[in-house]
Amino acid sequence: MSNFASAPDTALIDFSDLPKFDAIHVADIEPSISYLLTQALRALETVTSPAFPANWTEMTRVLDVQVEKLSRAWGVISHLNSVADNAEQRLAYNLMLPKVTEFWTQLGANEKLFQKYEAINQSELNLEQKKALNNALRNFILSGAKLTGEKKIRFAQIQEQQAALTQKFSENVLDATDSWFYLAQLQELDGAPQEVIDEAREEAKRHGQEGYRLNLKMPCYLPIMQYAKNAELRALLYKAYGTRASDQAPPEGLQYDNSKIIKEILSLRHEEAQLLGFENFSALSLEPKMANSPTEVIAFLRDLAAKARPFATKDLTEMRAFAQTLGLNDPAPSDWTFIAERLKEHQYAFSDLEVKAYFPFPKVLSGLFKIIETLFEVCIEADKAPVWHTDVSFYKIVRNHQTIGQFYLDPTARQSKRGGAWMDGVRSRWLRPDNAQLQTPVAYLVCNFAKGQGDQAALLTHDDVITLFHEFGHGLHHMLTTVNEQDVSGIGGVEWDAVELPSQFMENFCWEWSVLRHMSAHHQTGEVMPKALFDKMLAAKNFQSGLQTLRQVEFSLFDMLIHAQDKEDVDFMAIQQAVKAEVALIQSPPWSRTPHSFSHIFAGGYAAGYYSYKWAEVLSSDAYAAFEETMSESGELNPIMGSKFRKEILEVGGSRDAMASFIAFRGREPNIEALLRHQGMLQSH
Repeated sequence: MSNFASAPDTALIDFSDLPKFDAIHVADIEPSISYLLTQALRALETVTSPAFPANWTEMTRVLDVQVEKLSRAWGVISHLNSVADNAEQRLAYNLMLPKVTEFWTQLGANEKLFQKYEAINQSELNLEQKKALNNALRNFILSGAKLTGEKKIRFAQIQEQQAALTQKFSENVLDATDSWFYLAQLQELDGAPQEVIDEAREEAKRHGQEGYRLNLKMPCYLPIMQYAKNAELRALLYKAYGTRASDQAPPEGLQYDNSKIIKEILSLRHEEAQLLGFENFSALSLEPKMANSPTEVIAFLRDLAAKARPFATKDLTEMRAFAQTLGLNDPAPSDWTFIAERLKEHQYAFSDLEVKAYFPFPKVLSGLFKIIETLFEVCIEADKAPVWHTDVSFYKIVRNHQTIGQFYLDPTARQSKRGGAWMDGVRSRWLRPDNAQLQTPVAYLVCNFAKGQGDQAALLTHDDVITLFHEFGHGLHHMLTTVNEQDVSGIGGVEWDAVELPSQFMENFCWEWSVLRHMSAHHQTGEVMPKALFDKMLAAKNFQSGLQTLRQVEFSLFDMLIHAQDKEDVDFMAIQQAVKAEVALIQSPPWSRTPHSFSHIFAGGYAAGYYSYKWAEVLSSDAYAAFEETMSESGELNPIMGSKFRKEILEVGGSRDAMASFIAFRGREPNIEALLRHQGMLQSH
């Protein structure tokens, strides 16, 4: 590691304000991170020396300030890696990744630091500090602070190897997705939406090709699967998508095969759990979560599958019968999305394309801002900051004339940006111990929507609208906090299986006419969506919710079971097939390789935690039911309820247990009834 006597002159280590994305260079990464690592290690040495007092304030002033700077700078680099990947940057990132991982491992497993924390007099702390301290003590144990000798050395090696492997997994998925294309002719695209055809033609031109260049990014892939009448084309894309980053990819894609990486990750996770005295990784993963044991989670998932199965069976029977009217007597796996879309149009007399015409991105965004402002008593205003791409915009959230948070919004899909949607923190709210200044939280909100064409704003599907609301829920959790201790402010310290509560809660508003009418305007006429069309959407809301629930249970059960094995060598494909046989009604082809691009669990922090989407859906549905119970006759939402949700859930962040926050809001523990009702799966007695 380079040992800088003084700070290098780079934008990456300027923490005076927001990241200077217009002045960050790849060449800055190594010297900046090396310097920050040196500073953090010195701070660690200082606070663990015998003379240093076991005092929370003094320790945070010396150690946490340096660690937070390192975390912020590395966060910026990691973010750029996700949204603007390139070979030079990737090389610099991967060069520093082992060193950063080594530092975090060393910090988490430092026995002297653990002892210092244990010696802190808790009676001198406020409630937020006590919660942060107790979390820290638990995390020390889970990070190997009680290990000694060879075990401690091996634990550190495992962390470094896992960091490299999960990064490589992520890169393989991105590269496999980016490298695949198919040059179609116009006649093959019959039925596909015009904007997809136009974009495919533009994409071909950009590559100096004739024809229509299709790819595996969602704005292209999904509409083809839904609308293209050409079954061979659908089958081609379906196979390419389902074999990404696997041993079943075409020869030119085999370099991105994640098979070996998955096995290594699972083996290392099992070894890590054993070192820490846990039976398996699922048990280790659940230690800081709301759920008590893998057995409890597996029972919850199987119970949910049992409740959903009758509805899913009915869904599938309907689809099979309808498929025959389309001439698909024996549907292939690649046909089901197409059949479902046709059936929905047939049953409810509308299509997603018809709905999409009413959701230009700017109008949806202003509607979303309006609901946030009304319910949570804040204002959202445009703001200025350097950004990493011209598609990115920046905003601030104001309350009582004070800026309480800011966020970047990066909505569009593009080459070298990983798929999916996510929220990440740039920095957390923190009453800084180094200067007694209150640091306000800043978030990244990232989606992958289709771009607009020419002067035409991007049009969102209703699913896109739901995704936008979902990520904003995470953002509000991060930004509306009033907690001053960074480790438990916002989503910090929130149990992982409760993190999805605010995000899934926000999704419910996308089904309220009082909300939707304010964020719809036909892209040509400007007219609000007709109430009749909304009513059709609402009638179709639970279309195939039985099958969709089984799909989520399948992912969650697979995740929990592969991590609950009592051996290091896990045949994850055999488990995948067993879970499918148990849960799924539609079987995948033998070459299907869903796990190989399952980034949530192999590169995204949801290992033995994917169930939390369903777990938190119970919480979010029940929380939203409180809004339904207090809604006016005209369907207007009750701001008093919004204020209560803000105070009891969003503002307290991780400063108390998630269950305590839920009870403070709802007045009781959650139950599953609201979820089943919202999804049309409440059995009538």
